[in-house]
Amino acid sequence: MPCYRCGARQTDPVRGASPWKRAVRRETQVLICPDCQRLHDLDLEACGSCGSTTLICRLGEVECRSCGAVRTARTLVDPEALIGSGAPPGLSAEVEAALNRVLGRA
Repeated sequence: MPCYRCGARQTDPVRGASPWKRAVRRETQVLICPDCQRLHDLDLEACGSCGSTTLICRLGEVECRSCGAVRTARTLVDPEALIGSGAPPGLSAEVEAALNRVLGRA
């Protein structure tokens, strides 16, 4: 998954914690590269209980990694809408494109 902001690809990490951060934006899990983490206008969702932006989204729920609060995701984002919006394509679109290249599909 690329950085949602600049599209940079995550490389194989060295030992230890990854410098990339996870967050939730528009009810979708995103990754943020170390360069983009320095920006202040990331437009990330915040926890309704504690205000933290250290959220993760999984299986239709959004969980705060700071206080543990869990809520149901409000809406599911259509991946096709993201592709048309100029956002980096999702994994499913990338896999489909790779398969089309390998299998010689038009």
